[in-house]
Amino acid sequence: MNKEKFSKLFPLGSHLCREPMPAMSEMKRDMANLKKHGFNLIKLQEHWQTDEATEGQYDFAKYEELIEHAQGLDMGVYIGLTCEQAPAWLWIKHPGCRMVGLNGLPIAYEAQCTLPCDGKPGPCYDDPGAMADQVRFIKKLVGVLGKHENVVIWNTWQEIGYWSEGLAGQPVCYCANTLNAFRNWLMKKFGDLDNLNRAWNTRYSAWEYIAPDRCHGKYPLALNVEWQYFMTDINVANVLRTRAQAIKEADPLKRPVFAHKGAPVIGSGQDWAYARCQDFLGSSCYPAWFPHNAWDDWSPNGGKLFGRHQALLGEIWDSLALRFDYIRSCNRPNQPIWAAEFQGGPTNVDLARGRMPVADDIRRWMLTAVGAGVTGISFWITRAEIIARETNGFSLLDSEGDSTPRYEEAARVGAALNRHADIFGNPLSKPRAKAAILINEANYQLCGLMTPPNEILCYSVRGWHRFLWEAGIPVDFVEVAELDQDYAKEYKTFILPFPLLLSETVAGKLARWVEQGGQLISEAGPGRLSEYAFANRGELSPIMRSLFGVRHTGFARVAEPAGGKRWSATARTWGDYIDATKLKGAGPLAGHSLRANFCVETFACEGKNTKPCLMHGKEIAGIVRQAGKGRAWLLGTLTGPNGTAYRDNETRKCIITLLKQCGIVPEHNGKLLLSKHVNKDKEAWIFTNKDDRDVSEEIDVKGWKKVEDLLAGPLKVQSGRIKLKVKSLDVKVLIVSGK
Repeated sequence: MNKEKFSKLFPLGSHLCREPMPAMSEMKRDMANLKKHGFNLIKLQEHWQTDEATEGQYDFAKYEELIEHAQGLDMGVYIGLTCEQAPAWLWIKHPGCRMVGLNGLPIAYEAQCTLPCDGKPGPCYDDPGAMADQVRFIKKLVGVLGKHENVVIWNTWQEIGYWSEGLAGQPVCYCANTLNAFRNWLMKKFGDLDNLNRAWNTRYSAWEYIAPDRCHGKYPLALNVEWQYFMTDINVANVLRTRAQAIKEADPLKRPVFAHKGAPVIGSGQDWAYARCQDFLGSSCYPAWFPHNAWDDWSPNGGKLFGRHQALLGEIWDSLALRFDYIRSCNRPNQPIWAAEFQGGPTNVDLARGRMPVADDIRRWMLTAVGAGVTGISFWITRAEIIARETNGFSLLDSEGDSTPRYEEAARVGAALNRHADIFGNPLSKPRAKAAILINEANYQLCGLMTPPNEILCYSVRGWHRFLWEAGIPVDFVEVAELDQDYAKEYKTFILPFPLLLSETVAGKLARWVEQGGQLISEAGPGRLSEYAFANRGELSPIMRSLFGVRHTGFARVAEPAGGKRWSATARTWGDYIDATKLKGAGPLAGHSLRANFCVETFACEGKNTKPCLMHGKEIAGIVRQAGKGRAWLLGTLTGPNGTAYRDNETRKCIITLLKQCGIVPEHNGKLLLSKHVNKDKEAWIFTNKDDRDVSEEIDVKGWKKVEDLLAGPLKVQSGRIKLKVKSLDVKVLIVSGK
């Protein structure tokens, strides 16, 4: 198998092993078994600490033996790097490569094996010597293993990030090399100290005096916003970019290079930064691992257990649809989307073993992921884990035996997807949605330094997605840095969750987009803070104030229903909160009501064509304004949280009406949710039943010559319609062709 042949397949793979490796005979037997069941890919995870235990002495023999065995089976090989698990000699040779924590002390952990967490946080590659040795090793690895044509893809970072706060108890890195890199980045951004001081309202007299705060719970100052952005979006991205470049320089066949997250950070733009560092960005996916938020209506408390339906529905939506809509959106439109680690068995940490997935789980998970745009799936892991903490967890196969029902179902679904690889393996087959939720990394970084904005921003983004997904409305995400891109200009509607920090540059782009015909829906407080975390006079962005045609008149925190305390801080005194309330619809939203969350902001209409659409008593709490060819909607509260917390039908209906006013309607009129993939004269219609009972509907297939169930074969068509029955929490895929 070579990369050209592999590119015509839907990649269906499984991680063969992690270090320490089991017996070679066991791995080869498992490879043959995978091939027999239709898997076309295996993943090998290399380990720098093992592969160059002594500087300059390389041992890639086991990988080569397995790659050659895969070649004989006509299987592709996916190779993942583990450069965080650095060899012992590196720390001695470059003592300055140890990450430094908030307390100024080096992080002493030096990984012996892949657990915990693939060697994270690893060395600091701002140390030039450590970076040079890493690049040299990568080029040697690629030069040796890359001679095998059945190596089809490289992964530079397994679950991107340092994870130091969880592993080392504090953030990184405060070493001299990283602080100098931060200052150099600031120099390039601002040009000179005068520009920086004017922007930050500071009085630094030399670059070397600039350093991030070392206190716990940093204050939301421009310096700290910039520092957090630098560490997540610049520092990590530099490592990703350097690794990808080293591979591309050493690989004669120029195979794809990617990396993957443990999960996207919903509400953050960092994934857009990471996706631009190599060919594409993927994600791990363990659907049964915390598919909920503590604020969700269905989240258990007081020791209660999850209800079955809501928990499994959470897996479909939170762990799969939301995750991969996000990852798909952050990638370039023509790039693959990989579920780079996909749950194959029960989660397990320290014997806290989760439920054993059954065939229905595997099918539901795989088809939901594909519906969200995934073009390749690699399961974690083939054979049960052997390292103590995760022992016997996650795998498609048990510790003994060559088959399980979940393994057989993964193979069956994968084979079906491969029969239509021209559509499921093609990232361009997933049409762009008409609506997108806007992501603003600067706002995320600012909110991350405040409580509770740090959580409620992300929660609102998540809730808006739930509103649209549950209504059967396709939705994408767009980072505001990409508003000038041609693809971004094609959207009909943008949703702007809790835009507390908003630069005038971004506000200006949104205003022009609206005037050219777009529909902008903004939650409360657009631009209360400038891009450098200072209050705007008038409590709104000047450009947003003009776009919406309003003057701010009031802002109050609103209590949660029934005395809830999900996101509300304790009141200091009487009058800190107004009572829980719903805003009454007016104008185009007349007859509806919308629950107020977190705050209620009120306005006076000042601009031409500005009209109320929501009222709080006699005060205006929402407006709509015709601006050029488009319309701007300003909601004086946070609406997204109601997608998952304090849910009610009145709010849901109001949101659906608002979206309909913007030309955004469901893909399918019925209880089933529909996601489409389109490719020339063939389409895949992916139907999901989110209800707690089976649903039967008639589906119009007029104009199509052939209709088949992806897993069950041809279907009977009568008068251009078919009867489709989907069991509760199941997913069915129709393939229609021959138009």
